[in-house]
Amino acid sequence: MDTLVVGSGVAGCSAALAAARHGRVMLVSKGSLPESNTRYAQGGIAAALGPEDAPALHFEDTMVAGAGLCDAGAVRFVVERAPGALRSIAGAGMVFDAGPGDFRLGREGGHSRARIAHSGGDATGAELERALLALVKDAKSIRCAENLFLLDLLDGDGEGVLGGLFCSEGGDLRVVRAGATVLATGGACRLYRESTNSPGATGDGMAAAYRAGAVLRDMEFVQFHPTVLYAAGAARFLITEAVRGAGARLVDRAGRGFMDAVHPQGDLAPRDVVVRGILRRLAETGDTHVFLDMTHLDPGEARRRFPGVFKTCSSVGLDPGVDPIPVRPSAHYFIGGVRTDLDGATNLPGLYACGEAASSGLHGANRLASNSLLEGLVLGERAGDAAGRSAATRAERKPAAEALASPGPAGEGIDVEDAKAALRSLMGRRAGPERDGPGLEDAVWAIDGWARYVLGREFRDRAGWELQNMLLLSRLLVDAAGRRTESRGTHRRSDFPASDDLRWRSRIEFLRGAAPAVVPLGEAAP
Repeated sequence: MDTLVVGSGVAGCSAALAAARHGRVMLVSKGSLPESNTRYAQGGIAAALGPEDAPALHFEDTMVAGAGLCDAGAVRFVVERAPGALRSIAGAGMVFDAGPGDFRLGREGGHSRARIAHSGGDATGAELERALLALVKDAKSIRCAENLFLLDLLDGDGEGVLGGLFCSEGGDLRVVRAGATVLATGGACRLYRESTNSPGATGDGMAAAYRAGAVLRDMEFVQFHPTVLYAAGAARFLITEAVRGAGARLVDRAGRGFMDAVHPQGDLAPRDVVVRGILRRLAETGDTHVFLDMTHLDPGEARRRFPGVFKTCSSVGLDPGVDPIPVRPSAHYFIGGVRTDLDGATNLPGLYACGEAASSGLHGANRLASNSLLEGLVLGERAGDAAGRSAATRAERKPAAEALASPGPAGEGIDVEDAKAALRSLMGRRAGPERDGPGLEDAVWAIDGWARYVLGREFRDRAGWELQNMLLLSRLLVDAAGRRTESRGTHRRSDFPASDDLRWRSRIEFLRGAAPAVVPLGEAAP
């Protein structure tokens, strides 16, 4: 009657808490429990809480941002539960910035209303993670295990998935058996050199699910955040969209704004539109970056609302109250993942997925700002509840760690970090915000060459296994991007610049051992 949850971000913690209502839970994290993309999320949580807002408007904005590929049922399910989810987590201890009502609501790109709730101005993810982990640690039926890397899922020999095989930091193997398994392992934007994600975002859960026989879909859709700090020697720090919601503007080196000519919503257009606007301006000027100008805002209020932005900029000698911030797009959110229904169920019995590791249909071809933490709360809880109930109906398999013999020696002759760097560089050049057929073909050739050399090796450390997962997912991504001969949402083909609804209001799905399937929206894949 027990559930294994892999991943300790918002989706994983929400799933674990829900599954614990039905039995015992083991929550496993790749690194330390707080280390996840959730922790670094500056943006807030979207919900129709304002007096002039409604879930129907949130639904409409999400559908527009998704560029024709959202699953309407998934969108409606999430946005209707959004206000209750925020009130619930606030009641459970999360501290939000207070406004005239219960929450201080801001506006971000693609939203027609102010509906984004924040904590600490630009530290919403850190506060959400703190509140959820406090609940997890207080739950007597949840056990936590840190620093275990998911290698593969356990095949139940006709009974579906019955747990996972993990590798410890020391190289020892562990088997964790469970009646149901929830993947909340996050996305794969560390396939790219320029990324806002935590170092562990290498798509391990998606890769393990694919090897086990789960369907992956929408792999071509990767959201690049338009405003990421671009300064010599600095980490690629995300400048939250709420800064533009407060009135900051994108300008070129000459101080000229350019987004008003690109979209009616100007600087608050959907993210894919803003990314294209920036790239177009860079092509016109030959510059490496544009600027986010907030110097006209009240400096005291701006510093109070965005302390993280000011602190990080100060570390590289910038004062956002005086200096426009140099920014350019970087990989931020992996829209594709393991195909699920609204219960988080996959095509494999006993396997569930939620959060960025899953493809629920909520985001379509482009995620609306601040819908990701919301998704983790709502669909993470839903997946955990479904998994817990499912585990209760299966033969009891207590999730217990079993030590196995260590794997063989690391793959000799492979410089893993060098291979990772080369792959990330390739993905940025050939499968970044703008793509074309010849570039994607080059990427296929290069990845296939590396894969022949790497995928058959056995490693003792996490880095080698990560490289294998990165090669697998990169190959699926460039395959899907090559097949989708149109531009839609985050997927832009310079050789196919228009959208093609007649052919491509469809999803590309991958199942190991089968040809890729193009599935029209609303139809079920075989």
